[in-house]
Amino acid sequence: MGACARLCYRENTNLAQATMDFDSFFSKRLDALHAEGRYRVFADLERRCGRFPRALDHRIGAEVTVWCSNDYLGMGQHPVVLAAIEAEMRRTGAGAGGTRNISGTSHAHVLLERELAELHGREAALVFTSGFVANDAALSTLASAIPGMIVLSDAMNHASMIAGIRNSRAERHIFRHSDPAHLAELLEGMPRERPKLVCFESVYSMDGDIAPLAEMCDVADRFGAMTYLDEVHAVGLYGEHGGGISERDGVSHRLTVIQGTLAKAFGTIGGYVAGSALMVDFLRGHAPGFIFTSSLPPMLAAGALAAVRHLRESQAERTAHQERVAAVKRRLGEAGLPVMPSTSHIVPVLVGDAGLCRMASDLLLRNHNIYVQPINYPTVPRGTERLRVTPTPLHSDDDIAALVAGFSDVWELLQMRRAAP
Repeated sequence: MGACARLCYRENTNLAQATMDFDSFFSKRLDALHAEGRYRVFADLERRCGRFPRALDHRIGAEVTVWCSNDYLGMGQHPVVLAAIEAEMRRTGAGAGGTRNISGTSHAHVLLERELAELHGREAALVFTSGFVANDAALSTLASAIPGMIVLSDAMNHASMIAGIRNSRAERHIFRHSDPAHLAELLEGMPRERPKLVCFESVYSMDGDIAPLAEMCDVADRFGAMTYLDEVHAVGLYGEHGGGISERDGVSHRLTVIQGTLAKAFGTIGGYVAGSALMVDFLRGHAPGFIFTSSLPPMLAAGALAAVRHLRESQAERTAHQERVAAVKRRLGEAGLPVMPSTSHIVPVLVGDAGLCRMASDLLLRNHNIYVQPINYPTVPRGTERLRVTPTPLHSDDDIAALVAGFSDVWELLQMRRAAP
């Protein structure tokens, strides 16, 4: 072997030795998740149409009662939704066939966007493939495109909002959770001439608290700031027509952007934003997360349209939902279980330890056929790990009794604290 060949061989050998062991990196990080009790185990569920909240759990080979679904009203199996999906599928097929700009806009999309705009009393709406994509695309586009934009974000905003704000690379500031006074303090110290965007949610899904929307709008108006409200855990559930907390509180018209989802109370999939016709048209032409992805299948758009239309007229689901939520909170509290205070339909039960949270979830599943997913860091702060219960109108009195009995048994078995925090 010549000198040049030997040199090349040594260089290639050294390079191979210096190359990172990716599998070792992945393994160590996964081991750390296991050690902390934060390794995520996905349920292998088969939802049973017509039997919600029942599902077949393939891990244990038995039917379980689901107590943590975001299908808050059971609209994912509602006859009007299923009929709309089936009719659209037979009429137009399975997929959209392209992006919204290239052959992927169907009449179902157009009708859905009109309905969503009307739901929120806005001029226009734009549908995305998910609520996460809607937040990421809308926030990153608005904050990056408007020169000099300053973004102010609630400390407890969802990961999708945080991603959109970070991806914009705009100057950003965090205000204390649902604290209009702190928001005003931050805005007071900023140059008046620079544009500002205040981002917050209505219902915060882990603690179940509701933001003071009117007060937030008051502060934003005083400083001439745009407002961006995430209503994903409220649309369909609150307001006379299901327009969310902003409709309930009469402030929809004061918000620059209202963002929502079709995957929770409306029972299908997709996300959207609603606002002025100019703002929506701007996003339609500038948001990469909208422009460069395949369109939502028309059959799902038709199903979402049916759900929105139904819940704009029907109060039955919302009324039953609130009654069931109140019953679950009352019964768990009476049993001495640590139900965290909540002003919404979210019922968090505090555990406070990741390992115990996982064990409690496993015991509920295997001993009581109750499925409640553990909620651990980083979804919630360390030390506040919990089981997040989401009652629906379809949970019966017997279901609630079984839930309370199961929780009480597991709390006793694991000797966890029972006094409410």
